[in-house]
Amino acid sequence: MTLVLACLAMSIFPASCSWNGPDHDSEFSNTPEGNFIALWKIMDEHYCFFDLKKSELGVDWDEVYSRYSKSISDKMSNRALFEVLCSMIGELRDGHVNLSSQYDFGRNWHWKTDYPLNFSKDLQDKYIGTDYKIIGSGYKYTLLEDNIGYLVVESFNDKPSDSRLNSMINDMVLCNGLIIDLRGNGGGDLTAAEKLASRFTETRVLTGYSYYKNGPGHNDFSKPEENWLEPDKYNLRWIKPVVLIINRSCYSSANDFACTMKALPSVTLLGDTTGGGGGLPMSQELPNGWSVRFSSAPTLDASKQHIECGVAPDTVVYMSDEDMMRGTDTMIEAARNLINSNIINP
Repeated sequence: MTLVLACLAMSIFPASCSWNGPDHDSEFSNTPEGNFIALWKIMDEHYCFFDLKKSELGVDWDEVYSRYSKSISDKMSNRALFEVLCSMIGELRDGHVNLSSQYDFGRNWHWKTDYPLNFSKDLQDKYIGTDYKIIGSGYKYTLLEDNIGYLVVESFNDKPSDSRLNSMINDMVLCNGLIIDLRGNGGGDLTAAEKLASRFTETRVLTGYSYYKNGPGHNDFSKPEENWLEPDKYNLRWIKPVVLIINRSCYSSANDFACTMKALPSVTLLGDTTGGGGGLPMSQELPNGWSVRFSSAPTLDASKQHIECGVAPDTVVYMSDEDMMRGTDTMIEAARNLINSNIINP
């Protein structure tokens, strides 16, 4: 069986970033019990956050096996098996852990549904207006009336061209600062996030660390490897203040983007802690052809702290119900005030 990257940015990681392990197709039978044991063992040997999940959630993977094995019977239907397997991996509360079959996609969204939204699409649309410019799918910007740029990044599924990013920075050349609204961004291509981040630094910056599974044990990892952000030396860069607005719906590569931007001295993160998703997702098949995706390589921030559970803001701000009733976005206004106050009191 082939262990494959479920990530568009696989080329930026070493070829030896994971342990390939045994061929589970030949090891387990295509029965409910065989598929159950195969899934448990794939996760046991390849999932990268067992220690973190045990300390944060009290998850004991051996205990999970004992508990869920009682629900497995060779007489159960495929749909019943799917529900049991989804519940089992759901114990990990990891948005990168999914089970995919021909009729459903098991997922866990507790990383955002258990928290306040801190976002109103209607209010965001009010601030961005109708005369905004589009520089790529999911990227749009405008200039606010107090001479502050406002960029909405809805996803990292697309990578804006260099010419369009240059055009945006050129349009904002007289602005006092830039607000990047990342709320609701569920991720996408890691290289797209890195490309945007490279426009906000003049120097090479250490942004974090990554390490990889190199054996079947829960703690079999390589030594941490440094992650560096290189400045885009061939295009326009933004060196004025940036406020990055985040909430619990920022996940995966958006979580990584928040981690990267937090390492830059000109950037302030504002809002709520991101949703997390700090492990490189990979996938493998069960004997019956269902595909399981899982986090395989942890990412740490520049202080060597896990970002699996999210990246905390520098300035905590929540949406106010009173402001929303008045048609005001508390977080955008706080970002504007922060930029304006820095101009008056640098």
